[in-house]
Amino acid sequence: MAKTIGNPISWVTQNLGASGDHVTESVSRIGSSDTKHLPMVQTLTLQDLRACLKAGYHDFLETRADVIFIVLIYPIAGLLMFGLGFNMNMVPLLAPLVAGFALIGPVAAVGLYEISRKREQGNEVHWLDAFSVFRSPSFGAILVLGFYLVMLLLIWLMVAQSIYVHTLGPEPPASLSAFAAQIFTTGAGWTMIIFGTTAGFLFALCALAISVVSFPLLLDRKVGLPVAVVTSFRVLRHNPGVILAWGFIVAALLVLGAIPMLLGLIVVMPVLGHATWHLYRRAVA
Repeated sequence: MAKTIGNPISWVTQNLGASGDHVTESVSRIGSSDTKHLPMVQTLTLQDLRACLKAGYHDFLETRADVIFIVLIYPIAGLLMFGLGFNMNMVPLLAPLVAGFALIGPVAAVGLYEISRKREQGNEVHWLDAFSVFRSPSFGAILVLGFYLVMLLLIWLMVAQSIYVHTLGPEPPASLSAFAAQIFTTGAGWTMIIFGTTAGFLFALCALAISVVSFPLLLDRKVGLPVAVVTSFRVLRHNPGVILAWGFIVAALLVLGAIPMLLGLIVVMPVLGHATWHLYRRAVA
């Protein structure tokens, strides 16, 4: 019988239904005393991080023409953030928006994981292969995890807004220059920087713990969302120094990519996306 293309609602429902089955199975595994069902976590070193970045850069070079078409959406999204930021009411949230973009980076990089996965299998890849994730049995779980990260981003923005209101607010700044002067020349501005940086670090740590290997794991194996998230936490717990170093590397490269009007993300995002896949391969046996 010929296959037909279902409508979007039924397609999403089927994926979420399959995800629900995986979640139920995963919860039963985690709740049991038998941990052999959980993926085995391996020890990482800083040398592994260098190797992952090198492999990610190699993947980028091998698929450069294909990947650039995909990652153009990242700087475009960033430029839209800047456009919103030039509204005076949104200026205090401009930096949190740009920083928060890293929280949902793992969601945006799912297509890059798929490309690296297919290259690893020796297949010839095309940029359209990034959309193969829509056919993944775990796509529903990927959607749910992505939703959690988006909610984490929204909560971070609310916290950042609250910090601004209690330090320099509640009125919006008169201009960008006035806002910059308030931040760096007043005690309230430095208070906002300290509290904002601390809160941002905690949110980034939470996102890192949740997603450092969970998206590649969901894409690679038939595991449920709980197993993927628990495995991600276990990777962080087993390799705290290395994973924190990875988080700082990601943050530093994203800052460098954002400096030239976010256009550097055209290179930074695919390299980090491919490197994350290789990190997953080294972290999970």
